[in-house]
Amino acid sequence: MRFPFCVAVLIPIISTTLASSGDRAEAYRSCVLACQSHNCPDSTAFSQPLALRLTRWTCTDDCKYHCMHHITDHAMQSAQPVQQYHGKWPFWRLAGMQEPASVAFSLLNLLAHARGLRRLRARVPDTHPMKNYYVCSALVSMNAWVWSSVFHTRDLPRTEKLDYFSAALAILYALYYTVRSGVYVAWTCICTFAFLAHISYLTLLPRFDYTYNMAFNLTVGMSHNLLWASYSLPASLSPLRRFPSRPVSYRPDYASKAVLFVLLTTAATALELFDFPPWGRVIDAHSLWHLSTVPIAMFWYDFLIQDAQDEGWRGQKS
Repeated sequence: MRFPFCVAVLIPIISTTLASSGDRAEAYRSCVLACQSHNCPDSTAFSQPLALRLTRWTCTDDCKYHCMHHITDHAMQSAQPVQQYHGKWPFWRLAGMQEPASVAFSLLNLLAHARGLRRLRARVPDTHPMKNYYVCSALVSMNAWVWSSVFHTRDLPRTEKLDYFSAALAILYALYYTVRSGVYVAWTCICTFAFLAHISYLTLLPRFDYTYNMAFNLTVGMSHNLLWASYSLPASLSPLRRFPSRPVSYRPDYASKAVLFVLLTTAATALELFDFPPWGRVIDAHSLWHLSTVPIAMFWYDFLIQDAQDEGWRGQKS
């Protein structure tokens, strides 16, 4: 996800499948072969609308798209279950976008983070020790949502990696700045090395390791959420110092908002567990997950601003 929705971004990152029941079916394969034979003998003669050319739809891609919907039409008319194709449900494309609802909701998240960034810059003093980290986190999250929208526009190997890597960066950076009692040089080096090693491993492999990618993001995301859940614990139970200049026993009144954030992101993630064929071939569980993170993002920025204005930071300067 793209801002510190650490658990919430995990399932979309790991839910890619190399093949699905739909594209393994003989009817689909025969349809694609027939379409290619009829429409794609000469790639130079194949003409597409500008939107499809801009989004890099080839003649073969177009055959797969139309065969997928042709078979889905027949399945729905025959009261048969709708199948997935190449790891995705059949969606109606719009202006070349494979999943237009997910694109739209990703852009809404981008706007939510842009709004949060403006509010951080306006309401958190420049002398606050965490301001630069919060601003950088907002920018990292905005970058992640840009690539999410690109990936949902066209699922290609390059856009997939850019989406996954930018999401991993957002998750890891969220954990990085959560260590608030001074972001030490050693901690910076550890996080930097972890990210570079992560993307290097996934890039250099001949085949993308989805299992490892899941384990990495799950570990980082759960660590982040556990730290913020600990922030919300009663003063007598919390093992963490919430503010550098205050004792461990100091707990602000709004501290419970942090665990509420964790619960909301976890609940939003549950949408992915109830996957279903898209309504009208437009809205599916994944796109609803993207939609649900928009108000949670705004809630999170409200919390960060309230926390930054707490008396516990008094005397601390960047």
